[in-house]
Amino acid sequence: MKKKTNRTYIGGQAVIQGVMMRGKRGMATVVRDDGGQLRMEALRIGQPEKKSVWTKVPIVRGVINFVSSLILGMKALTRSAEAVVTEEEETPPSKLSKWLADHLKIGVSDILSFLSVFLGIVLALALFLFVPQFLSGLIARNVEVIEEGGIWYCLIEGGMRLVIFLFYILFTLCFKSLRETYMYHGAEHKTINCYEYGMPLTVENVKKCSRLHDRCGTTFIFLVLFISIAVFALVGWPLNLMYAQLQIEGIAQRIISVVAKLICLPLVAGISYEILKFLALFQTPLLLPLKAPGYLMQCLTTREPDDGMIECAIEAFRKTYEMDEDPESPEKLFVTETKLSKLLAAMKRSFRERDIDEADAEWIMSIGLKIPRSELSKERVITRQECGKLLEVFEKRLTGRPLWYIIGDTNFYGYTLKVDERALIPRPETEELVREALAFVKSGNSVLDLCTGSGAVAVAISCEANKDKVVAVTAADISAEALELAKENARLNKANITFVQSDLFKNVRGKFDLITANPPYIKHKEIETLSRDVRDFEPRIALDGGEDGLDFYRAIAEKVSRYIVRGGMVMLECGEGQAQDVIKIFRNATRCDFAMVVKDLAGVERVVKIGF
Repeated sequence: MKKKTNRTYIGGQAVIQGVMMRGKRGMATVVRDDGGQLRMEALRIGQPEKKSVWTKVPIVRGVINFVSSLILGMKALTRSAEAVVTEEEETPPSKLSKWLADHLKIGVSDILSFLSVFLGIVLALALFLFVPQFLSGLIARNVEVIEEGGIWYCLIEGGMRLVIFLFYILFTLCFKSLRETYMYHGAEHKTINCYEYGMPLTVENVKKCSRLHDRCGTTFIFLVLFISIAVFALVGWPLNLMYAQLQIEGIAQRIISVVAKLICLPLVAGISYEILKFLALFQTPLLLPLKAPGYLMQCLTTREPDDGMIECAIEAFRKTYEMDEDPESPEKLFVTETKLSKLLAAMKRSFRERDIDEADAEWIMSIGLKIPRSELSKERVITRQECGKLLEVFEKRLTGRPLWYIIGDTNFYGYTLKVDERALIPRPETEELVREALAFVKSGNSVLDLCTGSGAVAVAISCEANKDKVVAVTAADISAEALELAKENARLNKANITFVQSDLFKNVRGKFDLITANPPYIKHKEIETLSRDVRDFEPRIALDGGEDGLDFYRAIAEKVSRYIVRGGMVMLECGEGQAQDVIKIFRNATRCDFAMVVKDLAGVERVVKIGF
């Protein structure tokens, strides 16, 4: 095989029916569910530039990396087990599942995950600490030349750990599901090797690559077991002196020995990490004798994968690589049964990292679960079906598309309005304009709403005013697409409105008692500073108010006198800090009788009222 040309920090592990890959910025787990479909979960795990200085200190960084890998690996393993079950295979909740969800707010999977981790730790301690120590002590007590805690004792104990590890691996080969996991392990190694050899990541290319890799976790475990022999021997020497001086023996001595070994494990892991990292840097045959034991172990823990397994590994690698290269690469979550608080926290974290309003996560949960936002603090279990629907909206929101465009409608002044890219999404502060308009209009009045957009203001005025009055409402907008949306909202809410396609007053006929408008008022140079969901998705024609944001107010003031009756009023929404400038424009361009400003609920001067 040719020399490796690419270097990567990406590594991984096999999980249940899939592969997890981990890089500097993110990790991706791809599994093939029991229905044959690929499922992916991609999570950000931090930014390299913000990592602690301790992550660069030799040996210490190995301990940090080992603990981090252990935690993330267990999470990926647990999540993969939850994700592989297809919806069709799900059975109705058992009485136990329902009781756990209703009373303890946990799912059966939470209990199984805890038990699997707990039993795994207990088994590891028993196999690699207590059993070797017990057997070695038994030999020492029956063989005079072997002193308990001495060098020969440590060699025998370390040798037993290696033997137990070997037999443990051989034992796992008896199970079909674990042999399949070893095939995914092989797919992980082959995929990383393929990239490092500079070959395109295709199934055929990956097949050609070796399933052995220098940075394998199996080799790391072997190094840990080997290095522990030397470290435990060094620690055993002062401990033996302490035992002799304090006359400690029996069970107390064995407990102290176990505790000392547990304390030394981080040091063993750190040294092993540095050795593994050093060996992985070079491909020279001179280091082959040092790499060979790890390679031999990998021959047992990896097997040749099939094409589907390779596809999982390739997808996991590509997504991890993408997340390392592109900070904007979105996260993805598995569709599984989960807790409300857990899913909500995951959504908020993702939104926070992408500079998306965290409140959108609450709206997604509230709308999707049909519960008030105020009740999201009440814990409950989210079913797989509910999770799937919530994540569908969540992932679309991560693209930057505004939430209400994704949902398809929003509430404005108590009315449901359809919203999409044809017009701006109605904002809550615009409701202040409607309140002021309703307080002014009387029966028999006519109202003109300029720059109507989605028709929010016109629909609210028409529906509210005509409950006890007779008010004629006309709505105008330059955009034919926006007018179509406004007409749909008028039909949806049974509002009687006349629509006119017009550039402000150009195609408008007649005079009106009230003219309302929420025109574009963002300064041209500030458009690019807006949040991505506004800047890239909402129509720019409805945002751009010119150099100072006041172009449309000047255009309205120039001609409004021809369209307003005596005693009539013009009400205009404006941006923060613009109200007094709008008043000056109208006083200079018209013979208005008075002008006043109304603040919104946030205390911002939001609505300018001009009387004629």
